[in-house]
Amino acid sequence: MLEQDRFLHGFALLLCICLGSLLSGIAVSEIPLGSKLSVGESNSWVSSNGDFAIGFYNFPDQPKQFSVGIRFNSKSVPVDKQTVVWVAGGDVTVGNNSYFQLQENGQLVLFDALQGEEVWTSKTSQLSVALAVLRDDGNLVLLNENRDVIWQSFDSPTDTLLPGQRLSTFRTLRAASQNYVSSLYSLYMNVSGQLQLRWESSIIYWSAGRPSHSNLSAVLSSDGSLQLVAPNLERFWSVFGEDHNDTVRFRFLRLDVDGNLRLYSWMEVSQTWRSVWQAVENQCNVFATCDQQGICAFNASGSHVCTCPFHHAVQSNSKCLVSSQHDCKPGSIMVEHANMFLYGIYPVHDFISLTSLDKCKSMCLSDPSCTAVTFTNDGSAKCRMMKTQYVSGYSDPSLSATSFVKRCSDPLAADPIFPLKSPPQAYKEPYNICIPCLVGAASGTIFVFIVIQLGMGFYLYKRKNIYRRLASLAHSRPGSKCLIILSFTEIKELTGNFSDQIGPKMFKGALPDKQPVAVKELEGTIEARKFRAAVSKVGSIYHKGLAKLEGYCCEFDHRYLVYEYAENGSLDKYIENPTLAERLTWRKRMDISLSVGRAIFYLHTECREFLCHGNLKCENVVLDENSEAKVKEFGLGMLYGEASSRRASAQKDVEDFGKMVLTLVSGFKEVKDVLDWAYKEWMEGNPENVVDKRLKNEVDAEELECALRIAFWCLQADERVKPSMGEVVKVLEGTLPADPPPPPFSCLISAREVEDTSESGSESLQYIMWRAFSG
Repeated sequence: MLEQDRFLHGFALLLCICLGSLLSGIAVSEIPLGSKLSVGESNSWVSSNGDFAIGFYNFPDQPKQFSVGIRFNSKSVPVDKQTVVWVAGGDVTVGNNSYFQLQENGQLVLFDALQGEEVWTSKTSQLSVALAVLRDDGNLVLLNENRDVIWQSFDSPTDTLLPGQRLSTFRTLRAASQNYVSSLYSLYMNVSGQLQLRWESSIIYWSAGRPSHSNLSAVLSSDGSLQLVAPNLERFWSVFGEDHNDTVRFRFLRLDVDGNLRLYSWMEVSQTWRSVWQAVENQCNVFATCDQQGICAFNASGSHVCTCPFHHAVQSNSKCLVSSQHDCKPGSIMVEHANMFLYGIYPVHDFISLTSLDKCKSMCLSDPSCTAVTFTNDGSAKCRMMKTQYVSGYSDPSLSATSFVKRCSDPLAADPIFPLKSPPQAYKEPYNICIPCLVGAASGTIFVFIVIQLGMGFYLYKRKNIYRRLASLAHSRPGSKCLIILSFTEIKELTGNFSDQIGPKMFKGALPDKQPVAVKELEGTIEARKFRAAVSKVGSIYHKGLAKLEGYCCEFDHRYLVYEYAENGSLDKYIENPTLAERLTWRKRMDISLSVGRAIFYLHTECREFLCHGNLKCENVVLDENSEAKVKEFGLGMLYGEASSRRASAQKDVEDFGKMVLTLVSGFKEVKDVLDWAYKEWMEGNPENVVDKRLKNEVDAEELECALRIAFWCLQADERVKPSMGEVVKVLEGTLPADPPPPPFSCLISAREVEDTSESGSESLQYIMWRAFSG
């Protein structure tokens, strides 16, 4: 985020080199032929509402290079936050005394005084342009006498889309250049109706939409959604920002320099641009996000960093390259890097084969041109061989991949970067022994030794007490129903000072009996009494489908929860990762649905007090060493004062469960974007089209029909027809049939019918469904 914030500030417009020159823009509704903007005069053209302006600007790191672009100009946005949304010519820059002009022939021209030539034009000299207008939506248009649009900046975007602006077929957004080098990242709308994020032009690392519709455009709506729409405005795909439908004055979608596509909203209260959605949730999944600077990983604060694990490589710059093996006379060895996935760049074409780990390793060792290999040990048995020094990738403790990097078996056998010099012969002089000096040195040494011993003894004594206490707790833990109460010091001991992060604010640790645990960090502002009451309630709940709460820490401003550890991580990563998704067979997906349903049903009805989950999603479902599903982080709404009726809380869990089932069936994480499409396919008798394409031909047709029906019932907009979790479980178990559901967004039961239903007592799910469907 630091790089992102720096880019936001760097991209803010600094019109004119002098102080305060941004305020010299002239508000005009029309721009006549012959109008000119120049670097020296620091003038600008402003939209009639004052929200946008076009003029020259430069960056702090390029004080003598200028570009002309459209920026936010509203008085409610501070000068240093007035982000550029369009640049004439993209990466084109000009020097002092340059100008931007709407010529008499109707052509926009950017003239560079240093080169003495036009470096960009709108190519409209023969199109009878009569005037220009910077519209209130930020679109610069050229009009003829009939006010028809001849040319518009919205048709030639640079790295940003504004609300109402379309990215049509074959159009591209390209990330801003860095250090005078054009970016390799682009957003492309292909002819098949897919929106794609690309590196160079061949590597697609994110896509949206299905390759089955032509002539679609990507458009950013004013309510905060990115959509793929047809010319008749029919929507085929959409994704929503966190503040969708909120009252937000300014929004924009930008392909940032780090290769991620983000939707930004202007926050009036905090006076900042806030990212409310990004295409690639895990920044390390952006191809070549570290480029030549190493391997992408996450630090303790959850930010991605680029590190160089190839310690044998010595560089005089920031590059992190795999060393060349040309002069490795004594032979090579393979250095292992666990939980790391590598791929080659420059070029990107790696050789992939199906084999074993040992064979993968030996193949690279015996090939002189091989520099590194990655073996994906998730069941796919894929060996990726790289033959380039330019190797990038990502590392994560939960990643099921092992990489090997070739290096010389003896570092000195390779030609060293710095020549080794023989040490000069020491010049021997006669010397006399200084007795007082020796006595003083000995005394000082003894004193320092005693102090060190006392310090070490005190440290070991405290450490021993901590471990003795943890060991006693661990010894009493099996079969115990008591929560372990830990100090913050003990939490640090368990987690190795938070050295192994396995998720956002989640760390892996181990009790002294080697029992692994997952430690969740919570907000330190939670009231202590409320925190202890909530964890006591949650800690008393035991079910094989729920991740057990082992203990907690509530000391000063530290709040931590200690859960049992799930070896295979969260369900979310299996959905997102194409390789891991193959391990989620149809049978496993249905077992997970039933296991999670039973766990939520237990929370709702079989605890001493009703308890809702409140935030059920794939991220909060983990798989243990046997790949059995366990639901974690249930009941945490109590910690944040989230209060609602029992009925509303139960229905929220039912809806979230329906989303999870549809995600497991379709492989799409954002259910709201595919719900209409999935229901339409099911209604037209094509339920198999909804199934995750990564699944093999193993889907049970009856189970698929059952899963889709119960998912659509759980996602009904009319809360009165949603089933209870008990009914959901019975349907999944096959003991209760489910009738065809109505469209998820229809309300077919009247309030009077619901009152009659409540008066007559609890009805079966089948009867309620029949009434809803039959009307």
